[in-house]
Amino acid sequence: MSEYIAEIAKRLAERVEAVCRHYLPAGRRERHQWRVGDVNNQPGRSLFVRLVGPTSGRAAAGRWRDAATGEHGDLIDLIRQACLLSTTAEALTEARRFLSLPTKMRRRRSSCGTDPFNRYDPMTSVKRLIAESRPIDGTLAQAYLRHRGINPCADLKALRFHPRCPYRNPDTGRFSCWPALLALVTDLNGNLTGLQRTYLSPKGDGKANLPTPRRSLGATRGHGVRFGVIDDVALIGEGVETVLSLKCVFPTMPMVAALSADNLGASAMPPTLRRLYVAIDRDPAGFAGTDSLHDRLRHAGVDVVRLLPAGEDFNADLVTMDQHAVRRRVTEQLLAADLERLQAGDGEFAIGARSQATFDECAR
Repeated sequence: MSEYIAEIAKRLAERVEAVCRHYLPAGRRERHQWRVGDVNNQPGRSLFVRLVGPTSGRAAAGRWRDAATGEHGDLIDLIRQACLLSTTAEALTEARRFLSLPTKMRRRRSSCGTDPFNRYDPMTSVKRLIAESRPIDGTLAQAYLRHRGINPCADLKALRFHPRCPYRNPDTGRFSCWPALLALVTDLNGNLTGLQRTYLSPKGDGKANLPTPRRSLGATRGHGVRFGVIDDVALIGEGVETVLSLKCVFPTMPMVAALSADNLGASAMPPTLRRLYVAIDRDPAGFAGTDSLHDRLRHAGVDVVRLLPAGEDFNADLVTMDQHAVRRRVTEQLLAADLERLQAGDGEFAIGARSQATFDECAR
């Protein structure tokens, strides 16, 4: 660490509680620590910042650690992550501003630099973003899903969280960094083909206030975001949130999110499939995509069953109703044979004793 960085870190440590109150206002002091949910200022106690201690070393004042993610660092690191900054240099500029040291004022959300995406080989960028991400547990992505009424209990390996995902503004061409929910797109064999990025508000209360907060990268045509392995019966919907809303109430049903109405009609299905439930979005594009899928699959002998939400989609139902009400509505539209399998406990595609307990946990 250079003398310059060490001096800034020392000055911040001398005002450690003021730093915490400014950058992590959702937290509170507990004896000799500042406790908060994470570096994105979510409520909770997972992350702690030492308010007292020696001037250097792991136990020094200003050192912090997130027990949920294993992240740790000093106050410069904390400022960089809390402000969604790309480099230590930008964090030092912000630290000097906080300390009222001579510096040029910077914009709150900084540029990520030049184009970070490989236009000739998008899979290189896909794999890099995934490598930089982490599971959604305890992250802003999980807070976003809960804001949408989703408290997922199923296997969510297809979802990741990227704390500073590059975003290109379509109007200005400039890049900035935002937290993002990554949804991994795969083919029928489970091979990665692309991903969808949903850029999030740093408050965890919805999507980011951007011209196009949802973007796809790589190959998505015919593929999807998969939750479970499809055999003879499965469910498909347009959006990740729609599918997750149903996955919460039927956790063992294999499901796939097509990501768009157009791709819904083009979605590839395994030859073993004999019945496909389609969670329809109540708009012209949603009905058209379902009709296209039905026309294509009926020639392969697949029975396509439409599931209609009460509102515009099943996630809207989940937000305005509750999980029990959504489950009742879907149950009324399931075929008797599949409902019996869900209730009786037939292999993986079943809500037996353990799965019902999982459902009850979700509903709470």
